[in-house]
Amino acid sequence: MKHTGFNLKNLVKTLLFTSCLFLLTGCIPSYKFNGSAINYDIYKTIDISEFPIRAALVYPPLQQTFENKLLDTVTRQTRLQEVDGNADLEMTGEITGYSLSPQAVGTDAYATETRLTITVRVKYTDSKNPNNDLDQSFSAYRQFSSSLMLTDVQDDLCNEICDELVNLIFNATLGNW
Repeated sequence: MKHTGFNLKNLVKTLLFTSCLFLLTGCIPSYKFNGSAINYDIYKTIDISEFPIRAALVYPPLQQTFENKLLDTVTRQTRLQEVDGNADLEMTGEITGYSLSPQAVGTDAYATETRLTITVRVKYTDSKNPNNDLDQSFSAYRQFSSSLMLTDVQDDLCNEICDELVNLIFNATLGNW
C-alpha cells in the first residue's frame, strides 16, 4: 500500500533547495526600515528651522529638546545635508500645545492620573514637488501618577513625547509612507 499523505522529508528537502537557490542567485529580498524614502538624486539639502513655543504653558527646555531630536533623527536616517536657507526641503513650525489634564478619578473625587500632552505644528515644504507639502499638527502624550510632582517627571516625559512626535513627523514627511 502506497502512502500519498504529507511527507516531511520531501518538504524539508524542497525548502533547503529553495533557500540555497536564493543564496546562490543573490535573489534574497532586502528591506530597509530606517524610515527614509528619499531619492538622493533629487534631494540633497534640508533646512530645519527653529520651533518656538507658542503654547499657553511654557516649559523652556522643550524647544531645544525637540529641535535636537528632530535634527538628530534627520541626520541619522537620511543623507540630507542640513543648511540654512535655500534648500530642497524645508521644515518649519512651532510648539503650539503643552497641557496637563486629569485622566483618572479616584474614590475621593481627586485625579489619580494626569496626562501631559505636547502639540507641534509642522510646515513641510518640498521645493521639487509641491504635492508633498504638508501643514499639519502632531500631538503625543504620556500619563503619570498625580501623586508625583510634574517637576520630578517633566524631563523624562518630554523626552519620551518628543521622541514620539519626531517619529510621527519624520514618517509623515521624509518617510513618505
